[in-house]
Amino acid sequence: MAEKFRETHLFAFLHQFDQGTKPLDVAFSNYLKAHKSIGAHDRRFLGDTAYALMRWRSLLDHLLGQESIWEKRYEQWRRTDLSALPQSVPPRIQCGASPWFFHELSNSYGETRAVELCRILNEPAPLTIRVNLLKTSRDTLLSRWKDLYDAEPCSHSKAGIRFRHRIALTTFPEFKEGLFEIQDEGSQIVADLVRPEKGEQLLDYCSGSGGKSLAIAPSMAGRGQIYLHDIRPLILHEARRRCRRAGVQNAQFLPPGHPRLDSLKNKMDWVLADVPCSGSGTYRRNPDMKWKGSEEMMERLVREQREIFGLALSYVRPGGKIVYATCSLFKRENEQQIEFFLKTFPIELMSAPLSIYPESGGPDGFFCALFCKQNKI
Repeated sequence: MAEKFRETHLFAFLHQFDQGTKPLDVAFSNYLKAHKSIGAHDRRFLGDTAYALMRWRSLLDHLLGQESIWEKRYEQWRRTDLSALPQSVPPRIQCGASPWFFHELSNSYGETRAVELCRILNEPAPLTIRVNLLKTSRDTLLSRWKDLYDAEPCSHSKAGIRFRHRIALTTFPEFKEGLFEIQDEGSQIVADLVRPEKGEQLLDYCSGSGGKSLAIAPSMAGRGQIYLHDIRPLILHEARRRCRRAGVQNAQFLPPGHPRLDSLKNKMDWVLADVPCSGSGTYRRNPDMKWKGSEEMMERLVREQREIFGLALSYVRPGGKIVYATCSLFKRENEQQIEFFLKTFPIELMSAPLSIYPESGGPDGFFCALFCKQNKI
């Protein structure tokens, strides 16, 4: 009876997902909100299975002999041993990649490394938080949770904590008190590259809901200003809510057309341009995206990234710094863009760009580069 209940919801969700446009994580969250009768164990089964089927879709279809429906893929998944695949299965299929994704990765790193990255990106994503150093310390939280949860310090981020098992972190009283935020370790590492002095001004030009601004804020200790700009007013509303919970009081929110934007031109000490990208370094979290990518999408993103970087740079004062960041693994969005920026704009690369590759149980994939603006544009 329980198995039938689970499978009914599994197929209902997957068919509903196919008809929509939301990313997998958002669609799944919305489905659970609409079906509150589903218990914790069943939710875990639904999430684990839906993500596994999405990750390995190309392999399952290959073994079935054709592109199939979710019910058939599920049956195939239950009888497939990933450690004993036939040698006749091509490398791209063995690592559960779409033709577009595998081609793009192979162009960037070669086929052998592409297979390694695809396999890591088909693993479940780790659950990681960033401690809010404005309110507490990592040691304090780890001590508080020592006998309650299986958690450990992150290897690369000084404020990161990784949980070894899935858990509803947003129900924690510490979350509601603003003592931590859910944030991948790679994203925390990128934020650490932005180092404004106390009293300086920072513009987070593509801020989203403010994750990196929240990570940067403790180093400013409430002095100076953090400006968050995004073309999506609703997501800025979420950023405002998160800043309030975290106790960040030196943040201002600038939606499109805000009169303050023009007055900030050529005045920022720091600008963070965390640009829209393929998201290929984070496909553990949304494996559906590797089936949606295309050459047309890549060409559009490359154009947008160049345009956004130029606009973001116009806010940097002479001698100020700008950080270009993506959550992509593709050289077309990363190293090749750096080459273009250096040829096109009056900037100097401050240090070698930082490439963060996905690790088993570790960070997602990110890329970032720090520049200094040489003179006015």
